[in-house]
Amino acid sequence: MKIALFQANLVWENKEANLAKFEQQFEQLETDTQVVFLPEMFTTGFTMQSEKFAESMQGRSVAWMIEKAKKFQIAITGSVIIKEANQYFNRLFFVTPAGIEATYDKHHLFRMGNEDQNYSAGLENIIIQYKQVFFKPQICYDLRFPVWNRNTNNNHVLYFVANWPERRVEHWRALLKARAIENQCFVVGVNRVGVDGNNIAHNGASAVYDALGNCLIESFDNEQIIYANLDIEALELYKKSFPAWKDADNFILL
Repeated sequence: MKIALFQANLVWENKEANLAKFEQQFEQLETDTQVVFLPEMFTTGFTMQSEKFAESMQGRSVAWMIEKAKKFQIAITGSVIIKEANQYFNRLFFVTPAGIEATYDKHHLFRMGNEDQNYSAGLENIIIQYKQVFFKPQICYDLRFPVWNRNTNNNHVLYFVANWPERRVEHWRALLKARAIENQCFVVGVNRVGVDGNNIAHNGASAVYDALGNCLIESFDNEQIIYANLDIEALELYKKSFPAWKDADNFILL
């Protein structure tokens, strides 16, 4: 499966400018791409002005994702700010040419940036099946919590959409690799670049790791499309030859 990571310099709190930016990237997309990964809050950057920038499920950003998935016949995933039942969520969408396949609300809210004061936490982990590949979506700060990331459903791809700052980029790199090894799956991390409206610098380090912890692709600093091919058959063969997953501890999330 060929995937593309859109590593972008997000325009702070400017939905139309960001959608126009991604519009150009879709036009440049290689035709055999099957899944596109967009950063966390890809229309606004990591803003705490949830009330000002929230949309409904019928809003512009969701409609845009549906339109692009259908036009280019691909799956698209990334998070935007959604208001629902008087609550605000950092909500990830997985959209296919047929429409919205699934949503995931960020579970671990970044208290050091006051995310917990401006958003509500999601309570569900989900698995998405697309083209016989099983995906587990997560958002940014979720990466630090291995129990929540745990591969309990034999998923092939664990992925993170993020606005992860440059000053902690070595944490990002180490944790992506660790999650791949311990979960015996591909791990995808898509991050932004550039300086946001809070004067926080981001240098990307968007990357894809295989189940052995090998980095298949990684990119720093530049705004670009990053491609990777995920060999699902090879992954399954590896897990059969080295089935450490069979000895994992059982647990229940409370």
